[in-house]
Amino acid sequence: MTAVNRHGVRERRRRLMRALLEGVVFLVCAFVVGVSAYTMKRAHGAAELAAVAPVRDASRPVERAVAEVGLSATPVQAPEHGDVPVSSAAEVEEAVADGEASWGPEVRWFDGRPVRPARVVWMTVTAYSPDERSCGAWADGVTASGKTVHANAGDLVAADTRVLPFGSLLTVPGYADDTIVPVLDRGGAIKGMRLDVLYPTHRIARRWGVQRLPVTVWEYCD
Repeated sequence: MTAVNRHGVRERRRRLMRALLEGVVFLVCAFVVGVSAYTMKRAHGAAELAAVAPVRDASRPVERAVAEVGLSATPVQAPEHGDVPVSSAAEVEEAVADGEASWGPEVRWFDGRPVRPARVVWMTVTAYSPDERSCGAWADGVTASGKTVHANAGDLVAADTRVLPFGSLLTVPGYADDTIVPVLDRGGAIKGMRLDVLYPTHRIARRWGVQRLPVTVWEYCD
């Protein structure tokens, strides 16, 4: 073997030894780093657990406070769909009655809405019928408000709309069983503090005559 060949073999051996040494050093370093990371992770985890521990302890005063006021800390399970209680018809009627009673004894209902007395005025009250003897050429079965004479079961009044506008609610003693009636009509002779109550025939209207009465004006509560 020549000197050149021997030199080349030695060089290759030197490079191989250097590579092996570097590999060993790398493995040792990797091992050291891994051990250090594992040790730090365990130490860090223990610190976190130690920090969390007081949070669990902090719930105890809350539990004691709940116990003092007599409440249960156990979650309440929602009822199944079939377990939801259904109110009986009697319970519904009782609830409606309680709601009506809450308005007070003076409150009545008109057209599904609660009304209460607003004021009482003295008025001269006459009566009329929807035929030609009372309405003349205007006896077409339609009131001045556009409603028919059969509105509110025929219980309605005519008034001076400057005093009581259309839709005003009144009770007239002795008329319509003292129920609430609306102002839906007006007339040429009905001026100021005058009212005309409607009756189905002229004969019945004449029986009313002319009366001076305390008329209650009602207003909506809602």
